[in-house]
Amino acid sequence: MKINASKMATPIEEKVDQNLKTRTGMVMISDGKSKPELARLHLSMEMITIQRQDTTTPAPTPTNATHPPIESRERMVQITRQKVGGLGLSIKGGAEHKLPILISRIYKDQAADATGQLFVGDAIIKVNGEYITACPHDDAVNILRNAGDIVVLTVKHYRAATPFLQKQLSRETPESDNDATCAELKADENWKSVNSSRPVSISSEPENRWIDLVSVPLMMAYVTRYIYGTDKLRPNAFEVRGLNGTTTGIIHCDDLAILSQWLKYITDNVVGLTSLQMKLFNRNFPVGERIEYMGWVNEGVINNHISWQSYKPRFLVLKGTEVMLFDSPPLNVSGLTKANVAYKVYQTMFRVVKESETVDSRQHCFLLQSSGHEPRYLSVETRQELLRIENSWNAAIVTSVIKLGRKTFAVSHHGKTGGLTLDWQAGFSLTEGAEAAVIWQYKFSQLRGSSDDGKSKLKLHFQDHETRTIETKELECHVLQSLLFCMHAFLTAKVASVDPTFLSSIQQA
Repeated sequence: MKINASKMATPIEEKVDQNLKTRTGMVMISDGKSKPELARLHLSMEMITIQRQDTTTPAPTPTNATHPPIESRERMVQITRQKVGGLGLSIKGGAEHKLPILISRIYKDQAADATGQLFVGDAIIKVNGEYITACPHDDAVNILRNAGDIVVLTVKHYRAATPFLQKQLSRETPESDNDATCAELKADENWKSVNSSRPVSISSEPENRWIDLVSVPLMMAYVTRYIYGTDKLRPNAFEVRGLNGTTTGIIHCDDLAILSQWLKYITDNVVGLTSLQMKLFNRNFPVGERIEYMGWVNEGVINNHISWQSYKPRFLVLKGTEVMLFDSPPLNVSGLTKANVAYKVYQTMFRVVKESETVDSRQHCFLLQSSGHEPRYLSVETRQELLRIENSWNAAIVTSVIKLGRKTFAVSHHGKTGGLTLDWQAGFSLTEGAEAAVIWQYKFSQLRGSSDDGKSKLKLHFQDHETRTIETKELECHVLQSLLFCMHAFLTAKVASVDPTFLSSIQQA
């Protein structure tokens, strides 16, 4: 039988205890190979836990009335609806009679009977995670009819109701006569003796006991909807991997609205915890050396220069004047010095890849190319995360350029050796000779364009403030790419710094 996970996902429940919020809900879990199984997802601020219900009590036999549960705690039972007979049960009660929704009959060899876990006298509390304790009888009937092919019932056994309902079965009371049955039940001495001291209610806190199967810490955790190492998106599932090597397994949820909610809640917690760790790291650094961004990306890996064969998770850090890639997140300040790859931000180009330019099915991609190195093709999970990186990159550009202050490149101008200086305050200037005499100087705002031959020759087009004419300066540089990337960084920083909103956000950070 193929599991229909869309009917397994239940709405996410929120609880707040001492200002700490937790969320729970039923999902399907697998290892990516075997059939998914029902489990509960429990999310706190710092941890995501996969749980299963404690089933240590003696398992009932498949008969529908001989061995009902002794303990009146809540149980969760999964039923597969049959084409003939449906769920194979009938119900009595309802809010209009101030009674719970009680299973009054279980039909032999049909769906409910096949579970071996449902009994006459069980009160149905939830259907697919939604409470029905306040529903009238007819509404409960409709909810059960429209609950899907795979139905999860949360039930609680009422021993006091069982003898009466069994007696009703032996009398073959018409199933449609709910009002009469409810009136007789409320008058029954056993039922009255149990419920005389308090009103009939089953909407109290659940009594389920849950066993933790695996817990994954969310600090700098890796959350992905992709099949690990590929560009294949899981349409209705995701995975969370922790720093300690633990994994949730594949969490399946065919209800896209609930899937999106889980991803948002989990990602928000991961981002919040990672930002907190970033602030703790930054206590050790002066302003110009602080971390602007930390988070997971995936790097496309070329095998045999044929095509993008696989993806490798990388932890990206933007700190001070450097952009760094780690195989695993740094756990302390000294770990920040052990990057697998480190480039200077002011000598690296960042470019968002257009959707029409992506090399495969991965979305939200960008390129990092540093002078003298092959470009790196990276992707993230969401558009929001890509925007976070882009904004952090612009902030890092401003920080790195201000800290750098100025950078000079060896060039030749009309056959003479000189130096082209990019200065954060003064702009462009060309100097020549041992005395470093200034030949010409322009502000960044005077640059109207540039062109190059991709090898060593560069033309810069400036506009004279007084005459408004365009003056072209021809240069030759043996490290042209490095010069172009650095020039781009200075210009980007200038544009960003004159935006009051952007500049304010940088100062606050």
